[in-house]
Amino acid sequence: MTFTLPELPYAYDALGPYMSKETLEFHHDKHHKAYVDTGNKLLEGTDLQGKSVEEIVKASYNTNQALFNNAGQHYNHIHFWQWMKPNGGGAIPGAIAKKIDEDLGGAEKFKADFIQAGIGQFGSGWAWLAVKDGKLAILKTPNGENPLVHGAKPILGVDVWEHSYYIDYRNRRPDYLKAFIENLVNWEHVEQMYAEAAK
Repeated sequence: MTFTLPELPYAYDALGPYMSKETLEFHHDKHHKAYVDTGNKLLEGTDLQGKSVEEIVKASYNTNQALFNNAGQHYNHIHFWQWMKPNGGGAIPGAIAKKIDEDLGGAEKFKADFIQAGIGQFGSGWAWLAVKDGKLAILKTPNGENPLVHGAKPILGVDVWEHSYYIDYRNRRPDYLKAFIENLVNWEHVEQMYAEAAK
């Protein structure tokens, strides 16, 4: 099987009060599992079997929409769980902080613009911090799309599909995004992805 559902790197109740146990149970055990199961069925018999998730996402974009939707969401969620941690947020690490100052006008402006990208994504989708052409960029994409298919490498993403916040925040997407950036982001994982993207 090419896709496997990863274990959460923390307990289901570890991200409270910003993300509840119930949200994580539904989001990870039901939604992410469905992308994995459906993606595996759609991969069967294709020449993409055995390729990496990144390769499958790029190759299925604009050629196999159903597979792309599930592969994209699988890739996005593998990292989404890692992009959060208990007692997250806080100070942005040195190398990224410096790059955010250079490319995005500093930490506070970055946070405001990142939140705005998430608010401004109409319907389901994602907001991103990505490396494109050697610079940091804030992007937003619909549905399961991600920066990989736009020549960029994501280093932080936030899920703005309603299932990611509706149990806890109802229709208050801005409150969810603020809680994510201030209290949940695992900057160590972002830093690791930045180091890889910057190579």
